[in-house]
Amino acid sequence: MEAIQLSLFSSDKNPISAPRQKQVKLGRYERIQRQLETDDSDPYKIFIDVKSPLLPASSYTFVDLFCGAGGMTQGLVQAGFQPVASVEANPIASATHQKNFPKCHHFCGDIKSFSPQQWLTQINSPEVHLVVGGPPCQGFSVAGKRDPNDPRNRLFREFVRAVSEIHPWYVVMENVPGILTIQKGAVKKAICEAFDEIGYPHVSVAILESAAYGVPQIRPRAIFIANRFGMHNPYPKPQLLPDQYQAIESAISDLPEYTSIPEINHEWTRHSVKYMERLAKVPPGGSLYETYADAFKRQYPGKPSMTVKENHGGTHIHPYLNRVISAREMARLQTFPDSFIFEGSMKKAMWQIGNAVPPRLAECIGYALIPYLTDIALNKPSLVTIKRPEQTQLVFD
Repeated sequence: MEAIQLSLFSSDKNPISAPRQKQVKLGRYERIQRQLETDDSDPYKIFIDVKSPLLPASSYTFVDLFCGAGGMTQGLVQAGFQPVASVEANPIASATHQKNFPKCHHFCGDIKSFSPQQWLTQINSPEVHLVVGGPPCQGFSVAGKRDPNDPRNRLFREFVRAVSEIHPWYVVMENVPGILTIQKGAVKKAICEAFDEIGYPHVSVAILESAAYGVPQIRPRAIFIANRFGMHNPYPKPQLLPDQYQAIESAISDLPEYTSIPEINHEWTRHSVKYMERLAKVPPGGSLYETYADAFKRQYPGKPSMTVKENHGGTHIHPYLNRVISAREMARLQTFPDSFIFEGSMKKAMWQIGNAVPPRLAECIGYALIPYLTDIALNKPSLVTIKRPEQTQLVFD
């Protein structure tokens, strides 16, 4: 179909007054962040300046559980870490991870079938310094109605089991910020208690806004960090203030407007002329559908991208063009390099990208961890290792 660019503005000399443009929200979770900063007396949480990061003293290894396409893996590799193993149940996301990290030993399947010690022995892995992952945590309940059979409940338990068997120096778990307020904070407490039971007490948690680290997208994440040596749990200091956040144009303006490049996933849902006419009427911040108010929204020009995700075969609408953004544009907004290729259909690529951790955010987390991993590497004999129980039984129901 020939490319058609339709004006965002009506040619009618007496147009109907357009609805007031919505203002972009740069701090959706600022209230929770303030509560953490004000009420949190955690002496183990510390923020590290990573603008001039230290190089790793050795090749620090990590295992990525629930790795998806590999956003966390990509970021840690950029920080100098070595991925030794990863676990992902979805075969398409698993194929993407294997394609981009061919030297990483990858387990594709249900994490319940993953035996960390056996797997690491088979691949002759050295000691694992870090375990990362983003297991679904919304499923288990600690108050009111309980559903011990909720599959998301089991997945979190399996994450904790894997950590207890791998016994890394540090563990990093990411999730949506809303996990901190579910059941008035009871779920957050249960998560911390679960890690405490396997020898990782003093769990710290912080909300990191991806845009504050150079990601051209508003994407806050809740990050749990713990270690088994009684050391600090380091987080990267924000690098940008809200008025310094990278605008969406900084990431996607050089990509062809209406010419796809399948080789790098620069593809999007094709629209009919009538559909493009409808898109032309959607103002920045507005949605094409009343019943899907959080889907098919036009991005704000000159601002960071809204949180990217895949919605029924489409994504948010381009800030200037009358089409949805492409899979590669989504990947750019997540800070994936163009060399990172996603397997599967265009829709599956968008799904993988929308579920990923921004590599740049993961990279900064890695930089914050390096000095503490180096401290452990140099002084490990003198450190007091927190004894873990010989047998752990996790109960959330």
